[in-house]
Amino acid sequence: MNNKDTGFLGENMAAEYLINLGHEILEKNWRHKHLEIDIISCLPGMLHIIEVKTRGSIDFGFPEKMINKRKMQFLKNAAAHYQYANPQWKWLQFDVIAIFKKPTNEWALDYFEDVYF
Repeated sequence: MNNKDTGFLGENMAAEYLINLGHEILEKNWRHKHLEIDIISCLPGMLHIIEVKTRGSIDFGFPEKMINKRKMQFLKNAAAHYQYANPQWKWLQFDVIAIFKKPTNEWALDYFEDVYF
């Protein structure tokens, strides 16, 4: 499985997980120029900007560790554009879903809510 397929699988797993938690998925892979948000979802009164990181293994570290300050700034900028275009959303939070394949070939998913960098 190449990186693009792994990422696509992870985003679908993340969306399914969020739906099971009661989220409404508003957008997947939303773009504004060079900015992208993997998943935009909502719960009543709260917009969720979600970065999904998927890795085929943890040989080089956990997926959530791959989100650096620059990536977070891109997410903040993208969220500002989305919020400007959708002014009904007053409250938002940034979340991270990290997915990786365990040595047993099972997938693990960790959901980090309300992250701030």
